[in-house]
Amino acid sequence: MAIEVRAAEVFEDVRAVVGPKSPTANVCFCLSYRVSSAVNNSLRGPARGEYMAGLVREKPAPGVLAYDEETPVGWAAVAPRAVTAFARNRKIPHLDELPAWSLWCIRVRPGHRKQGISHALIAGAVEFARENGAPVLEAYPLDNGDSKVDLTMAYAGLRKNFERAGFHKAADTTSVLAGHPRILMRLDLR
Repeated sequence: MAIEVRAAEVFEDVRAVVGPKSPTANVCFCLSYRVSSAVNNSLRGPARGEYMAGLVREKPAPGVLAYDEETPVGWAAVAPRAVTAFARNRKIPHLDELPAWSLWCIRVRPGHRKQGISHALIAGAVEFARENGAPVLEAYPLDNGDSKVDLTMAYAGLRKNFERAGFHKAADTTSVLAGHPRILMRLDLR
C-alpha cells in the first residue's frame, strides 16, 4: 500500500474521514479546537459540515488527508495556533513569540489502522506546515508510556509517534485526556 498525503481540499473526502455518521449529529468535523467553545456549541447538525466545507475552500486547507490510491483513509488537523482554540487555552503553555502551528488531531478510518497511516499523516502535516511558512510545529499528544489508549481518545496522538517524527518534548501541560497527561511537543521547521 502506498499512502499519499495531500492538503484537505476536497470536502467529501474530509467528510468521509471526520464527518459524523448522522448528518444531524452535533459532534466532530474536527471543530472543537479549531473554533471557540461558543461557536463550537452553536454549530448544530448540518451547520458543522457547512462550516468545515467553508474551511476546505480557504487557503491554506484546514489539514491534510491520507489516501490509499483515491480512498481517503486518514486526517490530520494542522493550522496556525493563532487561529485555533489553543491560542487561548490555559492548559497548554505558550513557549515563545514564534508564530507556531498546531497539529492536534490524527484520525485513521477503521479498517485502515495499524498500517503506518498515522506516521504518514504526521510527516504530511509537517511538510504542509513547512510549505505554508510555519517556523515551528507543535503537537499535544498523550504521554501514555506503554499504557493502552481508548481509540476514541487517541486523536491527540501518542508521544512515541511524534518522537519518531523528530518532535521533542518542550513542556508539560495541565491537560489530561482519557486519564493520560498531554505534553507539548515541538519540531523546528526553520
